[in-house]
Formats: sequence, structure tokens, C-alpha cells
Amino acid sequence: MVGGQFINAASAPDNPEWEIHTARQTPLYQRKNEIRSPYERDFGRILHCLAYRRLKHKTQVFFNIENDHICTRMEHVQHVESVSCTIAKFLGLNVDLTRAIAAGHDLGHAPFGHEGEIELTKIREENGMDRFWHERNSLHVIDKIELLENDKRQLDNMSLTYAVRDGIISHCGEVDENGIKPRAEAIDLSDFTEPGQYQPYTWEGCVVKLSDKIAYLGRDIEDAVRLKFIGLPELRKLRQLSKKYGERAINTTVLVHNFIISVCENSTPESGILLSDKYNEMLCDIKRFNYEHIILNKRFDVYKTYVSTVIRAVYETLIGAYSGGDTIRELLGIQRCCPTLITDFTEFLLKYISPEITDKRAGELRRYRNEKIYGRLESREIYAQAVIDFISGMTDRYAVGVYNELLKY
Repeated sequence: MVGGQFINAASAPDNPEWEIHTARQTPLYQRKNEIRSPYERDFGRILHCLAYRRLKHKTQVFFNIENDHICTRMEHVQHVESVSCTIAKFLGLNVDLTRAIAAGHDLGHAPFGHEGEIELTKIREENGMDRFWHERNSLHVIDKIELLENDKRQLDNMSLTYAVRDGIISHCGEVDENGIKPRAEAIDLSDFTEPGQYQPYTWEGCVVKLSDKIAYLGRDIEDAVRLKFIGLPELRKLRQLSKKYGERAINTTVLVHNFIISVCENSTPESGILLSDKYNEMLCDIKRFNYEHIILNKRFDVYKTYVSTVIRAVYETLIGAYSGGDTIRELLGIQRCCPTLITDFTEFLLKYISPEITDKRAGELRRYRNEKIYGRLESREIYAQAVIDFISGMTDRYAVGVYNELLKY
């Protein structure tokens, strides 16, 4: 097994696309003694943002906020980071870029996992929008929502490099494909209208895309077994899969090792980032098993109803306050009924609306130099987007908390 085959294709200063890869929407402030690469700065900015911190309280697959041993969205991100960086290092790709994409790839996931996405999609469609998908929302979060303080105590948008932003929106791995190769041209990332529409622009992005699938398959099964979510018939099927591929066990340790080695052994610049036929078939079989016996399991039905109820109640409370430029006043009028929800949402909204439609705290708001994406709340659709943005950023725990607050009044 020979490493370093992609070293000439890595995103590095001698790559002819380097300037495109490292371009930012707006320049970052500079320090005289900066020793980090652009991608190391991006990783640090992702690590420091609030959306990253909230991943530890967001559902991956199983909603179980009291169980410390069930995989959260944060742990999944760390698994992807570990798998993708191991592969990138062996292949000779840029590990710093790979790490930054992996760390940021799920920042836009809704609370309650994919069930949260389903309810937010319904809400978007009611408002004449297309469906909610977390890859695009992750880009929206890092481009428009998350703010970081600079050396002058001013808060501004994150302004990550193009290569990181591209890797985040293009990471969808739901389509069963092998031999992933980067697309030839840089595009306006707003051209993405559906998940997986375009391949990543860098080889590092391709590695993260495949690693995302490698990382979650075994862990989903382990959690299902730990929670006794699947029974003896499903465990027998797993044993049959083990025998089919000559393994004594199917778990995170076995799968991650075998898939990493297979990717490293088979990937070349000519053939792309790929697994052997055997392990690609194994990945698809396990993914199919997870979908049939975990994702579609009837035991999720109660959870689905609960998620819909929680998100819908929060949304209806907030959307009902819309009154154009007087929306802040309307929100404050119902603050006593649900103080945590209204206080936090108002604080959120003030950062992204034109200052002239609020006469409060103007001095403090001058620190916020970010794009005012909701303008003057000119339309109900703009306000609905603000509510969706706020809800999508919630943790499971916070969403449950404000829902319980609503129940008291």
C-alpha cells in the first residue's frame, strides 16, 4: 500500500487553484505573528462558534438526552473528522482543509435529527419555500448566522474560505456512489438547489463526503443494540452480513478500520476516492440494513409525533407575532407568557435586522457589523425564514425546554 499518491493534487500553495480555494467573502483581520494556514484559521473559527458547541446536545439518530453513551451530532462530527483526516494524511492531501470541512459539515443540522428536518420542511413549504436540507443550511449558518468577535470587539460573519464552504454544502453522501472525483470548476455556491447536486471542488471535500458515511454506519448499529431498539431477528441478520464479508463482528471499530484501509488501498487520482467492490457492497448492505431496521422502525413513530408537536408549537408562537416593522414590539407584548423563548428570539432577531426598526440598545448593536439578512422584516416570508433559522439552531434540550414553558401558559 503506497501513500502520498494525491500529494500533487492537494490544496496547497503550489496548487494552481490555491487562490480560489482560499478566497474569502471578506478579508479576516490579520496578526503580525500569525503562524496558522488559512484552513487552520477556519478550523479555529468553526471550533469557537456557538453552533459548533450546540452540536453536543443535538440528536444524531436516537433522541436520548439523558443517556451519556448515545451518539450525539458532536460525536458524529468528531468521528468524521477522525476518519477523513486519517485518509487524507495517508493520501497526501491537506489535512487542515479536511479537518475544517469535517468540523463544519453538520453545523446546520436541525434539533431532533432528520425528524427535525422533516418538520422544518413542512413549515418552509407552507411559506412557499423549498425543502429544508442541512447541507445548504450549514452553509447558511457559517455565511450568514454565526458571528465571531474580532480584535476590536466587533462581531462579524465568519468568512470562511471557499474550499471549506464548498466542502460543507457538497458533503451529502446519501447517494450510493463510488469513485468520487472533484468537479472541474468553482461555482457560485448558491447554485446548489438540492443535496448532492455537485461534487466537491477539492479532493479533500471528496474524502469528507465518503467519510461521513463510513463514520455513522457502525455507530448507529451500536446505539440501536445498546438501547435494545433492534431484537434477535435483526441481530441474526447482522451475523449473516458478518459471515457474508468474512468478519466476526460488525461494529464501529471493525467498519472504520476496514473502510479506511480499503479507501487508502484503492483511491488514485485516476479512479477517484473509492472503496473496493467488496467494501462498497458491504457499505451499501449495512446502510440498507440501518434504513430498514432503524430509520423506518415503528418505534420511532411516537418520537416523530413529539418532534412535530414541539417544533410546530414554537413556530406558531413566534410566527404569530409578525407585524412588519412593529414585530419586536409585538414579541415583547407576549414575553410574559414565554419569557425564555421570546427573550432569546428577540435577542437573536436584533442582530440581523436593520437598526432603524428598533430604538433600543442602539449603542450595543453597533458592535454587530454582520450582514442584516432580515432587513426591515418587509414580508412574512422573511420573518418566517428568521423563525426557521432560530429553530434550526436549537439544541434538543433547549427546544424541549421552551416547549415546556409554553405548556405552562
